[in-house]
Amino acid sequence: MATASGTTTGHEFALTDLPQAIRGVEGWGILRAALANGQSGTIDGAWGSSAAAAAAALATDLDGSLLVVVPGPADVGPWAEDLASFLGKSPSLFPAFETWPPPTIRGRIADETGQRLRLLQLLLGASPPKLVLASFAALIQPVPPREDLRASGRTLRAGTTLDPDEFISWLAGRGYKRVEAVEYPGEFGRRGGIIDLYPPDATDPVRLEFFGDELESIRTFSSQSQRSLGTMSEIVVLGVGESAPGPRGTSAGFLTDYFPPKTAVLLVEPEDLKEQGRHFFDRVGDRSGLFSTEGAFAQLMRHPTVTISALPRPSVETSVHLRVESVERFSGNVQRVRDELDAVAQSDRVLIACQTEAECHRLTEVLKAGRLAGSGRLGLVTGHVRAGFRLVGGGVVVLGSHELFHRDLLPPGVKTTPAAGAASRRVEGRAIDSFLELNDGDYVVHVAHGIARFRGMTMLDKGARGEPSSSNTNPSDDDALDSVSASQAQEEQLILEFRDGVFMYVPATRIDLVQKYVGGAQTQPELSKLGGTAWGRKKDRVSEAVRDMAAEMIQIQAVRAAIPGFSFPADSDWQREFEASFPYQETPDQLAAINEIRTDLEKPKPMDRLLCGDVGYGKTEVAVRAAFKVIDNGKQVAVLVPTTILAEQHYRTFSQRLAEYPFVVEVVSRFKPPAQQKAILKRVAAGEVDVVIGTHRIVSNDVKFKDLGLVVVDEEQRFGVEHKEKLKRLRTTVHVLTMTATPIPRTLHSALLGIREISNLETPPPDRVPVETRIIRWDDQLLRHAILREMNRGGQVYFVHNRVSDIREIADKIAFIVPEAKIVIGHGQMNEHDLEKAMVTFVRKEADILVATTIIESGLDIPNANTMFIDQGDMYGLADLHQLRGRVGRTRTRAYAYLIVDAHKMITPHAQKRLKAIEEFTELGAGFKIAMRDLEIRGAGNILGGEQSGHIASIGYELYCQLLENAIRQLKQQPPRAAVEVNVDLPWPAFLPRDYVPGQKLRIEVYRRLARLRDPRKLEDFRRELRDRYGPPPEPAEWLLRATEIRLLCVRWQVSGVHRDGRDLVFSYRSRDKADQLAKVSGGRLKVVDEKSLYLRLKPEEDPPEAAYRLLKMVLNPGSGTV
Repeated sequence: MATASGTTTGHEFALTDLPQAIRGVEGWGILRAALANGQSGTIDGAWGSSAAAAAAALATDLDGSLLVVVPGPADVGPWAEDLASFLGKSPSLFPAFETWPPPTIRGRIADETGQRLRLLQLLLGASPPKLVLASFAALIQPVPPREDLRASGRTLRAGTTLDPDEFISWLAGRGYKRVEAVEYPGEFGRRGGIIDLYPPDATDPVRLEFFGDELESIRTFSSQSQRSLGTMSEIVVLGVGESAPGPRGTSAGFLTDYFPPKTAVLLVEPEDLKEQGRHFFDRVGDRSGLFSTEGAFAQLMRHPTVTISALPRPSVETSVHLRVESVERFSGNVQRVRDELDAVAQSDRVLIACQTEAECHRLTEVLKAGRLAGSGRLGLVTGHVRAGFRLVGGGVVVLGSHELFHRDLLPPGVKTTPAAGAASRRVEGRAIDSFLELNDGDYVVHVAHGIARFRGMTMLDKGARGEPSSSNTNPSDDDALDSVSASQAQEEQLILEFRDGVFMYVPATRIDLVQKYVGGAQTQPELSKLGGTAWGRKKDRVSEAVRDMAAEMIQIQAVRAAIPGFSFPADSDWQREFEASFPYQETPDQLAAINEIRTDLEKPKPMDRLLCGDVGYGKTEVAVRAAFKVIDNGKQVAVLVPTTILAEQHYRTFSQRLAEYPFVVEVVSRFKPPAQQKAILKRVAAGEVDVVIGTHRIVSNDVKFKDLGLVVVDEEQRFGVEHKEKLKRLRTTVHVLTMTATPIPRTLHSALLGIREISNLETPPPDRVPVETRIIRWDDQLLRHAILREMNRGGQVYFVHNRVSDIREIADKIAFIVPEAKIVIGHGQMNEHDLEKAMVTFVRKEADILVATTIIESGLDIPNANTMFIDQGDMYGLADLHQLRGRVGRTRTRAYAYLIVDAHKMITPHAQKRLKAIEEFTELGAGFKIAMRDLEIRGAGNILGGEQSGHIASIGYELYCQLLENAIRQLKQQPPRAAVEVNVDLPWPAFLPRDYVPGQKLRIEVYRRLARLRDPRKLEDFRRELRDRYGPPPEPAEWLLRATEIRLLCVRWQVSGVHRDGRDLVFSYRSRDKADQLAKVSGGRLKVVDEKSLYLRLKPEEDPPEAAYRLLKMVLNPGSGTV
């Protein structure tokens, strides 16, 4: 098996040999000599991907660099892949800004700024890139003048002297923005002797650690985990202002100013380049600072240029004519492809580029019986060929595997192994999902005392907090000292306000007792009375209801487990090959779900699994693999979907994924005439169809399957009661996989694990970018700008308007605003033919804007559509808005969603809350937070049933989940999951000083993560992270880590608390056996004095905190030394 540059299956010719074949074309040597002499030339006859092969040939011939200019931004990706396949290495890319002036998103620098700056820095370096690829739009946008960029940078070296205060002022003066945690380019933050900054041209942010005025170290760190990645000896820091070009008139630089001498320029289809330039100018609001099309050409012509085109062009320059022909279309039928290839090739050699090695294996098997393979003229390689061609003189036909089967050419994927340890950080920071951040005034639940308001944090002397204060003044006004001597033994406290203005202080080290209140209540919750019995009664009532629900669910599960089902055998070679042919890296969650489904199918009982996953997280691929296992074993699969549009979408996906296998996929929808539907159903009954996809029609009583093995249900909550009942009956006999895009929050997921088979996809696919979401009033100018920005980058636009009565008027209005756009309309009341025609037109990129109702909400997957407008956004539910928004941003392209609200209409408080949530939660996996906010706005009825919503409202979501989990464990006769509640109350100054971890939000995160630690080995890792992010821990932070260490050591002995009583250390215990054991290993130092306590008398030299800590460590961890 081979890569694009390696040896091939069946033949030794590789994609990287094609440039050599093109160099043999008549006139090539003359063209090369002309370029060496500073003259220009032309190449014509370059059909399909042969243009990229010619560019690769030129790049290897030249002494200097080659700049390849393609017409539109949409051409850059396919060209980059073609060039990488023909050269064996990727070209350097110079991206275009989507619009002009360069956009800032929520005040952040555009990603393209960094990518452009990195390339400029490379071009100024010692070994500039040999091949640079750019669209024409990227060139007419200026760059900083070469001299300015060199002068604006500031070089920092480790081990040199640098005044941190002066450097902070320099950063602020150069446009950097100060933040608590650095995540985006153009930000900086300072914590004591550490300065974090994110230069605009850097791939990762940088951490500078100082000792006084000495710059001790320079490290890169991850913007997500905030942990260091590696060290650097020096860095050049660019200012934000100088490096982001804007409309500056004459001072703008041109890209080629940065190129080394002997650079040549390759212009792809010059007429198209000019037209793209014209389009770009027509579509930008402000042209100042841009180069005109003529100006850009004049700059390019200062270098030797080669124009390349498919059709011959009149030219007085040196010309090379490539004898290239386009290749006939294939039928797409796996049964016929072998004969078609034999006919196309005749006596030529054929090279097929497959997207994965597994696909190469599969095609080898499909084609091995043909004449072509038999004569040794067939080569199969991994690589990318956008459009096949025949090189006449070379006797070679080059094809992309997607052309054989009419598949869409997928954007390139990268297969890697997931980073180790990526998942562990997630669990500890679970409640720090930004949704659960605590802000002053938020409602919280204290597990033991009930619902209160969070009123901030304060420092108190240990022991001073005594009884809860009943004063009505807010104690957080008392500003605490930042640092404290060990003798004072202070600690940080959370302030909770209960009913009647009663305040309670909770040590920050016990933050796990306090949860943010999330409930389905429409009204604000009632504060609990501190010390009253009502809270305990409420908890008992919910515990009982939860137990009843869990018992019912366990009963259903037991009945299902007793019913025999078909048990599928282990995976076949075909299955393994099919899974390996997926061109993208599966996320860890996808792999886990695939394994869980495989295990279910191999069990002798019917599967009933719920697959939850945010929109675009790869649920369909998981379902396709389950379907493959079933049809590979001779059984049939029914895929049930709520809408016709989604049926068509799944039909495309399944057909394209299964194209290389002899399986039959059919769709039954209203797009098919009744006679055709009848014929398909007849074939289904005869067993001639392997996968049938359709709406509720396929579960009608008259539909018969020959041997149904699996039913895949997409978005079950959108079906009616009658169909749900039908599905319920199906569940008892066949395997059922239900998919939903309403993610289940993780706490609820883990609580339900014992009684419901759930797979949760929480990880976004690699390279996915969050959708930029904005709430706007209708504004013609803004609409025009956003639509033209999308069209400028070769993309398409959805416009959702959910009233059929005036949808045509809206389309006319948009046509008036953007007359250059082609618009199609789609809604459920259109006749089948017109709706299908509109959809097909849009899918084929023959229209720019689709004006549609919410029929596009489910599953429409058009990677090229990346801007969406939702008219009257205040009329939609939160989950609907999230679903709709999930139609865009399905690739690595930045996507935009605009929620349009009526300027003259009052918006209800609920609608305001929904719009705020959808705008706030744009990050990947926001569905989890949206499900949480939905829980707040609407209640949790859709997951657990209406009656449970009231229980969640009365005690809060997190506590409800804990009770549910323990009820299930009790019913299954498993021990309850005990919280690690150990109260270490010793006179140690254990807290995070405010000058060490600044900002309440960050401190709460550190306290909560420490409280959630369960494994002593993880504490050391946490210490390293703290040292890395905030610098060496000061004494109080060190004591906080020591207190956590003692807490973790107490857990293994089932000790629930340690406190000081005069000259004694008192241990409260839960297990008498463990207490006796501990007393024994302590060599008599520990004495069991009653049913609750162990005492340890301190010697005078053990009195200081340091000595007491060492003693505790030795007592609780006997292997660490003698007591």
